[in-house]
This record gives sequence, C-alpha cells and structure tokens, in this order.
Amino acid sequence: MEKSSFPEYITDSIYKKLISFTLKINSMKKYTQISIAIIASLLLFNCKSEDKKQDFSDFTKRYFDAKNKLSPLDATQNGQNEYNDQLQFEMTDSYRKSQMDFYEIYQNELKSIDTISLTEEEKNSYEIIKWETNVGKELLNQPTNLMPLQQFWGTHLTMAQFAGGTSAQPFKTEKDYANFLIRMEKYSIWLDSAIVYMKKGIASGVVLPKALTEKVIPQFEEMPTQKVEDNLFYSAIKLMPTTFSEASKKELSEKYAAIITTKLNPQYKKMTEFLKKEYLPASRTTSGIGSLPFGKELYAIYAKQWTTTEMKPEAIHELGLQEVARLNAEMEKVKNQVGFKGTLLAFFDEVRNKKELKPFKKPEEVLANFNAIYSRIKPNVDKLFSLQPKTKFEIRRTEAFREKTASAEYMQGTADGSRPGIFYVPIPDVANYNLYGDEDLFLHEAIPGHHFQMSLQQENTNLPDFRRFNWFGAYGEGWALYTESLGTELGLYKDPYQYFGMLSNEMHRAIRLVVDTGMHTKGWTREQAIQFSLNNEAESEASIVSEIERYMAIPGQALSYKIGQLKIIELRKKAATQMRSKFDIKKFHEKVLGSGVMPLALLEKKINDWIKEK
Repeated sequence: MEKSSFPEYITDSIYKKLISFTLKINSMKKYTQISIAIIASLLLFNCKSEDKKQDFSDFTKRYFDAKNKLSPLDATQNGQNEYNDQLQFEMTDSYRKSQMDFYEIYQNELKSIDTISLTEEEKNSYEIIKWETNVGKELLNQPTNLMPLQQFWGTHLTMAQFAGGTSAQPFKTEKDYANFLIRMEKYSIWLDSAIVYMKKGIASGVVLPKALTEKVIPQFEEMPTQKVEDNLFYSAIKLMPTTFSEASKKELSEKYAAIITTKLNPQYKKMTEFLKKEYLPASRTTSGIGSLPFGKELYAIYAKQWTTTEMKPEAIHELGLQEVARLNAEMEKVKNQVGFKGTLLAFFDEVRNKKELKPFKKPEEVLANFNAIYSRIKPNVDKLFSLQPKTKFEIRRTEAFREKTASAEYMQGTADGSRPGIFYVPIPDVANYNLYGDEDLFLHEAIPGHHFQMSLQQENTNLPDFRRFNWFGAYGEGWALYTESLGTELGLYKDPYQYFGMLSNEMHRAIRLVVDTGMHTKGWTREQAIQFSLNNEAESEASIVSEIERYMAIPGQALSYKIGQLKIIELRKKAATQMRSKFDIKKFHEKVLGSGVMPLALLEKKINDWIKEK
C-alpha cells in the first residue's frame, strides 16, 4: 500500500506504524482493508492523544519557568539555578503588573485545554494551576505591597541566609560567586524600593504594628560591621574553593568588599534610621489586619490561601475553641498520670520550669538529643512507610543572625542530592532550653514530617516540575502535624512528659485557629492573644510572645496546620473504616504523599477514589 492511497491525516509516523503492523499480520489473511482503516484510526487517535499530552506537558513547563522568573529567590531555594543572579522587587507596581499578566495568561490558556484527554495527575495539575492563579489574582487586588517587611520571613532574611555561604545559594564556581555579587547589588536597590513603598504605606495608614517594627529594627541595625571580614555578606569569600586561582580569589574578595562597604552597609544604616525615626512612630497600635480598611476582606483571602478551603474565619475560630477544649481534657489525664495535684495552669508552670526538663549545658547536647530521637524511630519507620526519600538529612543549629526570633524549621534539600534536607534548631539560651516537646518536634520538622513530604515530592520525576517544587500550607503543614500523632507507633512518647509535649504542640496549633482569627477578625489585642495562649499551653512566655507576633506578621498562615491535619486524620479513619481488612497504613501514606502538595479537596478526591477501587 502506497502512502498516497491513504487520507492526508495519516502522517508519515502513522503510516510507518501501520505498514509495520500490516506486515506482521499479513500472513493471517483475515484483516480486511476496513480493519486496517480502523487500526489506522486508532493509531491516529493515539498520536493525537500523545500530541495533547505533549502540549499539556509543555504548558506546565512554561508555567513553572514563568514562576521561577517571577520568584528567583524561590527558584534558588528549590535548586533551580537559572536565576541565581536575579532578585524580585515584589513590592513595586511594575512587578505586581507582571504577576497579574502571568496569572491572566495562564488562566486563558487553561480555558483552551481539553481536560477529558488528561490523565488523573494531569487533571490535578490543571486544577492546581487554576487554584493558584485564582487566589493569586485575589491577593493582588489588595495593597499588601505597602508592608514589604516583617520580622519572620521575607527577602531581607532570605538574602542574609543565602549570604552565609552554606544555604541554598551555591558557591562552588566563579560563576556562582559572580551571580551573588550581582544579586547583592540588586538587593541594595531593593532596600531603597522597600523604603519608598513603606513611605506610601505611612501616607495611607497601611503599616506594621509597633511590636513588629521593634523586632524588624535589629535585623537591619546589627548587619553593618566595622571590618568587612566580619560581615555576613563576606562569609562566602572565606569559603572559596581551593581550586580558584589566586588572581580570582583576590578579584572576588575585592568586589565583595566593595559592595559591602559602599552599598550594603550604607543601605542597612539608611533603613535602620528610617525605621527608627519615621516608621516606628507611624506604626499602628492595633494587632490584626482587620483594623485596616480592607483588612477583613484580605484576611478572608489569606484564610482561603493557607487552608485551601472555603472555610470562613468565624467557623475556623469555633473549630479552634472546640479543639482547645478537647486537648485540655487530654492534658488533664497526663497531669493526673504524673501525680501533679494542682490545676492544669499550675502544671503548665511546672513543665515550663522543671529542672529535669532543662538538662543541657552546651548547644551540641541539644543537637545530640535530636540525633538520639532519630536513632530511636529508625527501626519503626519501615513499618509505616514503604515510600521513603533518597535525599540525605542533617540537624543543624540555626544561624546566629536569626536565632533570636526564629522557630525550629526544616529547609528542604535539592532534588539532585547536592544539598541535604536540614532541620534547623534555634538555641539562643541553652540553659533554659526545655526538651519536653523534642520528640514531637522532630517528627514534625524532620522525619517523617517535612523531610519525607518535601523530599519525596522533589524526587518524584513523574510530576511536572511546578508541582515537584510547590507548596500548599494546609497539605504540607497538615501532613507534618499529622505525623506527630504517629509517635507511639514509631516508638516514642514512652515518657509522659514527651507525650504531654505532643499534646502541647497540638494544642499550640489549635490555639492558632483561635488567636489568629481573634486578632485579625475580632479585634483581639496582642496581649489578649498572649494571655489566651498562656492559659492553654506550657510554652514559655517568651516563646508565646514570639509566636503571637509571627501570626501578626503572616495573617492566616497559622491556620494551615490544624485544618490540614484534621483532614488527613479524617481520611485515614474513613479509609480504615470502609476498607476494613484491606486497609494498609503503608499504602495510605503512599497515597497521601505520592502526588505532592495539593489543595485539600484534591487530596480528598484522591483518597476517596482509592477507597472505591478497593
């Protein structure tokens, strides 16, 4: 059969497949021309489907590339190194216009995609992009750019962390050093832009609370140094590879020193003076964003963004009160178990101040305790997880420049294994470091919490890159909080104080639902929120103050933990009840972790589909 005898839609590729197939079956003598035409149609359909898959794969790749270009610091954090010399000016009108253009371009492209031909994971990708672009546009309609600084996270803290030379910014080649040199210069301009937009915020009354401004000031005031060699931004120079030539080392050293002395130090001093003399006096006395003219509308969007649900702040507040009451009852049981005769509030003080729970004399002993916890759970992890990451894992002390205000946290490694996942532990005052919650904390921040979830997601090459390096708080923090409940199954919580630590940390997240919504929608003051926390958990007052100020700085983020955890627990119970003997906890965890972060509605659909299959 000549190709010319077939319709035009039979391409060379299809024709070759068709001839190959025809030759194989020719001896069977039972295939007619009609049969061959049907086969050709099936081949055509298959090729068109492949084209559609290719088109959708290209679409997700372009989406990811555009996201990285808009957020180069996030790209560096995720090991995407194409933009290591770039910096986003996220507060500027031009940047926000670029963001809006990005959302609208990809929303319009979504409308042209035929979802029927997509696989289940591709449909998840479709829904995730749809969700992200919708919420992104909603947030851009609010003037959040008038408050570009806060004490907990942001460009100024990320740049300082990168400058240390041991974080996500690579310093292996001369090109790496040149990249950060360019990024530092842009950062010196970024500081000016931040001042410009903070002045606009002062003019319109959109400013930080005074308590937060007071925490931000030292983050700038303490950065300039008398000697350039002592400067944090000079750190990478001290770590230069021995393979660099002496001429290159000299040139890079001089260029870094020049940027620090002529640009960064003056800009840090300028920002410090502005914050002290202009911004602090103009800072607001209210605690929540609900006091701003657009505040309650903005908070509702933040609640949606961080929980990935349509739950209203009022419903979240009530759920928090219910969880606080439930956990108080569980804490009473532990109090009675250890023989404490006073009130629960008095027991909180007992736990906070108990000498036996503050045994450390050196920071290294704190880290050693976490390594010992790691060793204890290792034999049991295999019983719960068939799916485990390849990425290596380390425990480190939080860097000095941010240790005073930092919480314990996990920083993901790179997908290629060049950087391990790191569990950072702040130890600003080792003599007062209380270990009663350490077992629980390790499960959440490290294994099988954030390290498992983030590493498995990055390692999963079956997912498009935009999902491998994505984040949804309700799923990610929900998973980490859920893993705290696995402590008994992993061989922990044998000490009642460690079990109390688990309850206290869960209570900490339940309290967040109450105080976050309280401050941002009900007019609660910082002091009211602190007192509510002191009345219901055993954290130190200093820690509670830091936490409340964190919620003031990042409205809605604190809601993600408990909302996500409760959904995962609900899905586990549902699967175990309906599947009975067919329920496999390792398979459940594989299903939850197998597709990476996603809005909770998509996770629920995935688990429901699995239940139906069984």
